[in-house]
Amino acid sequence: MRIKLDENLPATLAARLRQLGHDADTVQEEGLCGRDDETVWEAAQREERFLITQDLDFSDMRKFPPGTHAGLLLVRLQEASRRQIERRVMDLFATEAVETWAGRLVVATGVKLRTR
Repeated sequence: MRIKLDENLPATLAARLRQLGHDADTVQEEGLCGRDDETVWEAAQREERFLITQDLDFSDMRKFPPGTHAGLLLVRLQEASRRQIERRVMDLFATEAVETWAGRLVVATGVKLRTR
């Protein structure tokens, strides 16, 4: 899976996803830190990458309608330490059929997973 990690995620997550065989890059690696959501979104879509973020702005389905993009995982944890975020994402990639998430909005909390 081709993945882009937003700047609000641990950079170490990209290396861990690469170890699982995914083509993961980060907003930091592309020099997009601090850029607006539209710029990050356009970069992810131009490269046909599944975006992983904590930014609630990306949950607006009117602006980012499911089925019109490469996919989006919104991580929403009560305890959002870098370690907790990395652990949750890695758990999802180890236990879920993430390849079916293309074109979908996926919201992951500490205990639930919703797809649209």
